[in-house]
Amino acid sequence: MRMAILALLWGSGFLCIKIALNGGLSPLHITVIRCALGAAVLLALARSARQRFPRGRRTWGHLLVAAFFCNVLPFFLFSVGEQTVDSGVAGVLNATTPLWSMGIGLALGTERGRHPLRLTGLLLGFAGVLLVFAPWQESGLTSWGALLLLAAAVSYAVAFAYMARYLLGRDGAPLALSAAQLVAATGLTTFALPAGPSLAVPSLGAVIAVVVLGIFGTGVTFHLNSRLIADEGPTAAATVGYLLPVVSVALGALVLDEQLSARVVTGMAVVLIGVGLTRTHQPEVPADGADGPRRRLRSTTG
Repeated sequence: MRMAILALLWGSGFLCIKIALNGGLSPLHITVIRCALGAAVLLALARSARQRFPRGRRTWGHLLVAAFFCNVLPFFLFSVGEQTVDSGVAGVLNATTPLWSMGIGLALGTERGRHPLRLTGLLLGFAGVLLVFAPWQESGLTSWGALLLLAAAVSYAVAFAYMARYLLGRDGAPLALSAAQLVAATGLTTFALPAGPSLAVPSLGAVIAVVVLGIFGTGVTFHLNSRLIADEGPTAAATVGYLLPVVSVALGALVLDEQLSARVVTGMAVVLIGVGLTRTHQPEVPADGADGPRRRLRSTTG
């Protein structure tokens, strides 16, 4: 039930962005409000758990970088991209994040799981992306909006690699650390407001959509995802990622009457199969068995 609720809240974020855009809000304003409301939720949760902000300057420096690549840039790119691309397609392209994460890990030499099945999944996943874009067809999705959505997924992958290296295990409790990151993201986006468009009077639907996006699609989903990882493990939590594009496509079709071609649906299926293969783990068992538990841990978390 918790996985279903998390997938629904997370996957509906693409629909909320589309409704907010159609209701008169600009991509920048959506990003600022989303970050601010998400930060407010996490601040309240951190305070109730009696967790305090980190104090080290170096940690805050890393938080600023993480906030830019994990929140500011992808939130903004998704909003800009959905101005010309359907919300269902946005959810499909978001599902490519694990593929980019593995590709970045291989390029940097930090990806240890070079199992043939995982490499096959990587190639298959990118083949699915190519099928979604279909640059050989006039009806393909090769447009600036779609490319920006893909760039948002790459930004997430860059952020995850950076956070794993510089923030994982640092000072500060998890909720407080995430709240601090969204506070930093709010500050960065707020500074950009003077350079953005003036705020027009949005529709009631747009206001409701961005509030739902900030509170539930950003703040609450992080808390639920963290609890799911803590209670049932990362494998169960990762399964939610397979449901997000399904939710986004279904909601886009039901609420906004978005239509997807058979090619895009097939490409989505190929992407999800490829992502599933990249998550295949092959534990390394040392010959002497001296540090077997540590190596197995690395193979399942790397």
